[in-house]
Amino acid sequence: MLTALFGGTFDPIHYGHLRPAISLAQEVGVKQIVLLPNKIPPHKPQPIATIKQRLTMLALAIEDLPLFTIDTREIAPSDANRPSYTIDTLQQWRNENGKTASLAFIMGQDSLLNLPSWHKWQSLLDYCHLIICQRPNYAARTDNVEFQQWIDKNRTNNVKHLHDSAQGYIYFSHTPLEDISATQIRQKIKNQQCCEDLLPLKVRQYIQQQGLYYAKKN
Repeated sequence: MLTALFGGTFDPIHYGHLRPAISLAQEVGVKQIVLLPNKIPPHKPQPIATIKQRLTMLALAIEDLPLFTIDTREIAPSDANRPSYTIDTLQQWRNENGKTASLAFIMGQDSLLNLPSWHKWQSLLDYCHLIICQRPNYAARTDNVEFQQWIDKNRTNNVKHLHDSAQGYIYFSHTPLEDISATQIRQKIKNQQCCEDLLPLKVRQYIQQQGLYYAKKN
C-alpha cells in the first residue's frame, strides 16, 4: 500500500491543502495521507496559532475524511528548539515501517523549486517518492541546471512506479490549481473579509471562537 506524507504548518489548514490532496489520492491510488504539522518550519515564518490550535483545526478539517490521519512526531521533538527536517521524519518512518513499503512525500511546486535549500535534500529520494502538486504562477522548470537534471533523471509519468518501488521517483500530479494560501486567509480574517470558500466550516467556526488571526484591539 502506498502511503503519502503531507507536511506543513497548517496555519490554518484550508481547501488549498485538502482538495488537491483528495484529487491526488484518486489519481495515484493513495489509500492514506498522513498530515505532518511542523513545529519549527525551517523555510517559513513561525506559526501564529499554537500547536494545540493547529492540531485542533486539523482534527476538525478531517473529521469526516477517513483518507487523512495526523502524525504529531514533528511537533514534539526531543530538542524543543530544533527545526522540523523532512529527512529526519523520513528516516524515522523507514525505521518503523521497513525498507520495502512504498512511501511518497507530497509537496507543492513552490516547495520543489525551493528544494535545494532543504536540509540533505539530495537524500530524500533514498527514503521516498516525491509527488508534486501544481501551484498557480510557479514555473514548470528551474533555472538551476544541475537541479533540473536531477528532477529529469528521477521523474516518472507512470503511477505504477510509485507502487512497485519503495522510493526514488518524482511524479508531477494533475491536481486542480487551487490559488489559496494560509497567508491570504489570515489577512482576510484580519480584515474581517469572508473566507467561506477557502476553508471548512468547522475550522472557520473554531478560528472565530478562538479569536485567531483577528486584528488586535488597542
